[in-house]
Amino acid sequence: MRTILLSIVMLLATPTLVAPTSNKQPEPEVVKEKVIVKNMDLFLNDLGHQESGNRYDIVNRFGYMGRYQFGRSTLKTLKIKVTRDAFLNSPDLQEYAMQQNLLYNKKKLQKYIDKFEGKEYKGILVTESGILAAAHLGGPGSVRKYFRSGKVAKDGNGIKITNYMQRFSGYQLNI
Repeated sequence: MRTILLSIVMLLATPTLVAPTSNKQPEPEVVKEKVIVKNMDLFLNDLGHQESGNRYDIVNRFGYMGRYQFGRSTLKTLKIKVTRDAFLNSPDLQEYAMQQNLLYNKKKLQKYIDKFEGKEYKGILVTESGILAAAHLGGPGSVRKYFRSGKVAKDGNGIKITNYMQRFSGYQLNI
């Protein structure tokens, strides 16, 4: 009996030799990462979400309207003459207004985009999309003032333009 137990212990303790089937190392597994491109559609979605939860029919306590929270004065600047109800009931008009606002603000701020894009200013990486988001929040004048004097404007809710400049940085708008 002792011999049998000793044989079993020796069998279990002896390493098993296995002939290799090949000298090739196994190839590493290729993991494909999902690349998210921050483009115009994502910019509009994210900005609309920040402004109104992407609701076209909302008016805030200051009277700003729609998905992007437009004020009457901005619509007047963009030469969009429409009633409040007509604006709130027209997603197409609101999207048109946003496109026009981006074009208008880009034209007004091109000098600052050219000068500061890709550079850090007061601890913020400046991008075109960040500048245009900040201009949407506080107007192009507040963005110009920020780059000229460092004065940071806020909206009626206390949100700083620099918050939008950071939050909406790095989108490829192609406008």
